[in-house]
Amino acid sequence: MTERAASDHLAANVRAIREARGMSQQQIAALAGIPRATWSHLESGMANPTLAVLTRVADALQVRLDELLASPRSPVRHVRASELPSRQKGTVRIRKLLPEPLPGLDLERLVLPAGARMAGVPHAPGTREYLACERGVVELFASGETFRLEVGDLVVFRGDQRHGYYNPGRDEAVAYSVIAFVPIAS
Repeated sequence: MTERAASDHLAANVRAIREARGMSQQQIAALAGIPRATWSHLESGMANPTLAVLTRVADALQVRLDELLASPRSPVRHVRASELPSRQKGTVRIRKLLPEPLPGLDLERLVLPAGARMAGVPHAPGTREYLACERGVVELFASGETFRLEVGDLVVFRGDQRHGYYNPGRDEAVAYSVIAFVPIAS
């Protein structure tokens, strides 16, 4: 990639991501801890930023550094279910709901056959988890208690403890898990 192409990609990506976040140059520059004029130069393609500045920009936009220099993407991306990462844990099918990692956040769709059980993995202290039931019935074991979730119900709990999931029903259950990881201090 030529230096000009890299500058053009950086400018287009920084502008598109900032606009998608609904933030002004002033707001995002403050979040990144850089002067607004520097941000403006990035978006114009006239900047020659240091690695430190690029890292701050990527952190503020919540994207990986390589995404800033990649060929600009279409503002809309259709991702088929078959393209999303998935895995099996016992009889439970788990599919990611994001095509690429988003720092500090994990979203998954859990499909639990009738009678299926699955142990959750405790995360770092301060992590919050959200479990929403979309279909059937799901029981969540956390904090020494059992919470019965029916369609539309949601439970919020500390993700740093032992927890587990169970489908006590006769039909398949579907739930969505959101894990908000505690920010890692640098």
